[in-house]
Amino acid sequence: MKTEENQEIAASKAGMDAKTARKYRRLDRLPSELPAAVRGRTRPDPFTDVWDEVQKLFEDNAGLEAKTVFEFLQRQNPGRFQDGQVRTLQRRVKVWRATEGPAREVFFAQQHPPGRLGASDFTHMEELGVTIQGQSFPHLIYHFVLSYSNWEAATVCFSESFESLSEGLQNALWVLGKVPHRHRTDRLSTAVNNMSDPAEFTDRYKGLMRFYGLESEKTQAGHGNENGDVEQRHHRFKRAVAQELMLRGSVDFAGVDEYRRFLRAMLERLNAGRSQRLGEELAVMRELPERRMESARRDRVKVDSGSLIYVDRNAYSVPSRLIGEEVEARLFMDHVEVWYGQKKITEMPRLRGRQKHRVDYRHIIDWLVRKPGAFQHYRYRDELFPTSRFRVVFDLLEEQMGLQQGSKEYLRILELAAKGSEVRVDGALRVMLEAGSEQISAKGIETMLASEHNPTVRDVQVTAVDLGVFDQLFSTQEVLQ
Repeated sequence: MKTEENQEIAASKAGMDAKTARKYRRLDRLPSELPAAVRGRTRPDPFTDVWDEVQKLFEDNAGLEAKTVFEFLQRQNPGRFQDGQVRTLQRRVKVWRATEGPAREVFFAQQHPPGRLGASDFTHMEELGVTIQGQSFPHLIYHFVLSYSNWEAATVCFSESFESLSEGLQNALWVLGKVPHRHRTDRLSTAVNNMSDPAEFTDRYKGLMRFYGLESEKTQAGHGNENGDVEQRHHRFKRAVAQELMLRGSVDFAGVDEYRRFLRAMLERLNAGRSQRLGEELAVMRELPERRMESARRDRVKVDSGSLIYVDRNAYSVPSRLIGEEVEARLFMDHVEVWYGQKKITEMPRLRGRQKHRVDYRHIIDWLVRKPGAFQHYRYRDELFPTSRFRVVFDLLEEQMGLQQGSKEYLRILELAAKGSEVRVDGALRVMLEAGSEQISAKGIETMLASEHNPTVRDVQVTAVDLGVFDQLFSTQEVLQ
C-alpha cells in the first residue's frame, strides 16, 4: 500500500482480490491474526439412515446416476425426501466416487510416429443442409486423416459400402502420393467380420490392404475413442464446411461436381498449414503401386423374364433383348454398369438401401405397347412416369377415356418419348396442358413435334480478301520513310 498508486494495484501484486484487501484494511489485522473460518454442515444429513443402501447400489451399478437413485428412494420412502434434496445426494455421491468409488477408465495419450498411421471413417453431413438445385442432398463423407500431421482427405459417398470405402481410401492415397504403414477403421461391416466369423477382416478388405501393403487395425466394439483422431477431425471438418458455406452465402449447388470442387478447395486450404509435418511423413512412407485397384464389385447375374437383374438386393432394368442372358454387373460407389460380351450395355445410378428398384421405361416400352393390359397392375408402374406431367396426362386420359383406353394412349405417348426425345415430348405435354387442350393424344403430340420449325440457318457470305491491299501498305510505309 505504501509503494503502489491505489489499493487495487496493491491487492493484485499481493495476490488477492481487491475486496479481500479492503476487508483486511477495515479490520486492520493480518490474515494470520484472523480466526480460521469453520466450515461445516448447517443441517442434518437426510441420507444418513439410507446411505449404506445407496452405496451398495452404486457399487453394484457404477453407471447409475444420483438422480435415478434419489427417485428410487422417493418411491421406497413416500413423503420422506423432497425434490429439493436431490442436490444434497448428488454432492455426497460425487465426493464418495472421488474418495471411495471404483477406479475410472484411464485414457493414455499416444505418440504418433510420422508416416505410421492413417485412420478413416464415414460421417453423415445432413446437419449442414446442403442442397443440389434446391433439393435435399443426403450424403456421407468418407474421411481419411493422417494421425501425425492431421492431413485429411474427403470423398462424397452415399452409403457405408465397401465400394465407398475402397474409392474413398484410394482417392486419399493417390492425392497424398504415398502410402502409410497402417490403416485403422472402426468396426465397419464392410471391413470387419461379425463375431460369428472366425476371420477378423473381410476378404475384400484384406485384398485392398494387401494391394497397397497396408497393415489393418480396428477398434474394439463400443470404443470409438480408439479411432479418436478421425472422430475429432469429423467435428472440425464439419465446422470448417459450415463456416465456408456461410462465407459462400448459400448451401445450394448447381450439381454434385460443384460441391466436390468446393470441398476440394477447402481441404487444400486446410492442408496448406500442415505441410511441414506432412513432409516428415512423406519422407518415411512407401510408394504407391503402379495403378489403382478397381473399386467395383463384379457379379454374374441372369436377366429374368421381366427384363430385370438383381444386384446387392436391388432390382435394375436392362434392355429386353438381354432376357435369359447372363450379364456382368459392376457395382461402383455411385453407379452400376451392365456388361455383356466385353461391351458395356448400360449404366445407371446405384440405388441406396435394400429392396429398391430402378426401371427405365425405354428398356420395356416395346412390349408394354403390345401388352397394354399389363400396365394397370405392373409392380413398378410408378417408374413409368418420367416427369410429373406424364403422370398428370395419364390421370387425364384415364378420366376421359377409361382405364383401358387411357393406358393404351399413354403408352403410345411414352413410346414417342422413348424413340424420340423425352424432353421434346414433355415440352409438348406442357403446351397442351397450359392451353387447356380437351383431348391429348399421341397423334396430336406427333403432329406438334413434326410441325416444329428447325432453327433457321443463315448463309454467311465472306468477301474474298484482296491481297493487293498489303502491297499498298508496304508502298505507303516506304514513302513515309
